[in-house]
Amino acid sequence: MVFRSEYPDVPVVNQPIHDVVLAGAARFGDAPALVDGVTGESLSYTQLATAVGRVAAGLAEAGVAKGDVVALHSPNSIAYPIALYAAGRAGAVVTTVSSLATAEELAGQLRDSGASWIITVSALLPVSLAATDGGKGVREIILLDQDGPADYRTLADLRACTAAEPQVAIDPGTDLAVLPYSSGTTGLPKGVMLTHRSIATNLAQLDAVEPGVPGERVIAVLPFFHIYGLVILLHRPLQIGATVVVLPRFDLAQFLRTIQDHRIEGLIVAPPIVLALAKHPLVDEYDLSSIRYVRSAAAPLDADLAAACAARLGLATVQQGYGMTELSPATHIVPLADPAPAPGSVGKLVAATELRVRSLDGGGEDLGVGEHGEIVIRGPQVMKGYLGRPADTDTMIDPDGWLHTGDVGYVDERGYLFIVDRVKELIKYKGYQVAPAELEALLLTHPQIADAAVIGVTGEDGTERPKAFVVRAPGSALTESEVIDFVAARVAPYKKVRAVGFLDAVPKSASGKILRRELRGR
Repeated sequence: MVFRSEYPDVPVVNQPIHDVVLAGAARFGDAPALVDGVTGESLSYTQLATAVGRVAAGLAEAGVAKGDVVALHSPNSIAYPIALYAAGRAGAVVTTVSSLATAEELAGQLRDSGASWIITVSALLPVSLAATDGGKGVREIILLDQDGPADYRTLADLRACTAAEPQVAIDPGTDLAVLPYSSGTTGLPKGVMLTHRSIATNLAQLDAVEPGVPGERVIAVLPFFHIYGLVILLHRPLQIGATVVVLPRFDLAQFLRTIQDHRIEGLIVAPPIVLALAKHPLVDEYDLSSIRYVRSAAAPLDADLAAACAARLGLATVQQGYGMTELSPATHIVPLADPAPAPGSVGKLVAATELRVRSLDGGGEDLGVGEHGEIVIRGPQVMKGYLGRPADTDTMIDPDGWLHTGDVGYVDERGYLFIVDRVKELIKYKGYQVAPAELEALLLTHPQIADAAVIGVTGEDGTERPKAFVVRAPGSALTESEVIDFVAARVAPYKKVRAVGFLDAVPKSASGKILRRELRGR
């Protein structure tokens, strides 16, 4: 059985994403587009569009050309979208890098993506320098702020460029807009090739279900380097004329104060923030009456926790959404207008999207309403593929264009999707992707570790955390804290191993595949 969206189809959008997002700038004019939630600095739509054009000219004058890959390595700021859209207008592909990435991780992404430029902030400049042998590995490192050494070009320098804006011919259906990194259903992080068309069309698919509200105020605390933050907290609100109040990181008191002071209406968050809103005593000290809705995605949200958060904020419900990097990213949302959405559901199919539930017994049969199986998706938002990895692409997307999500779920009689488990090995720590294979490869470089396996273990707070199972080398007395410290020194904080178990042998199949379900049973 093929489940199809109940919403009218939308045509594919054959425009560059920067043009789609900024198309309304003239109409929205002096309305605030971006506000720094810490300093109060703001950019109107006119100022944003002007800045993008000037920086695009500056990048082109510096030598950025069509097909170049620019690594954007920064926490959230109101300068981030200027650099993002300007690079696109200059014809470049932007590979978004976690602001928590280590030098080793950044170096790996630079090599794999072929990035020849880095745009970063002065606080992260040491990471870029360590990743590029003092900058020799790229053409130039450009700073978003002016707090770094004087010999680095800054965003302000680019904005001062007087050259004409670059006129670059972009094919939205084949040219890449962004190259975020995802582990997919398994394995190491891979570059996800997202075209201008796939992302722009996904915005239209969402709008067909939930039209945007011009002037709405949303808070952007989820990172822009993550596909969820990039599309849902930058592209979408700026396209519809909303005001995005930007925070560089999550601090509960600052978050709550920003909601109160800026009269935030929309919260688009991940489950750990829902947990804080539901249970933390600090919430009662702030006026949050402006909030009209809360939407959670990026990781599973417990239905009871969602209900507790909604009750505390005086809302009918907390809506969820569903998608993945490889889907540009959205396939499901809970319509705000639905008076009785299914509790615990991640929503209904967005427009022009199809879904099948495939049996898990290896036969690949399609299942019907209420039956549990792997969720596979087809639609114009499906990625172009993984960069330089045709075999991984073929594993993920079948010849008929169906993308295998690795998530296990079912569809109810109203068309609501429920995610109940997953086939894939990926760990979701507070919405961040953690690939077991990446941590396993790192653990095996330790001279006192003979073998290792990593799984996700869910705690009482509903958060999944990486746990390592380690086989000590003969004669080793390696301790749990030594293993944890070894990993922590080499990966971004969200990838850290949080617990360690010691085994005589890692359980494996005859073919050598780690039996993770057996480890979870322990």
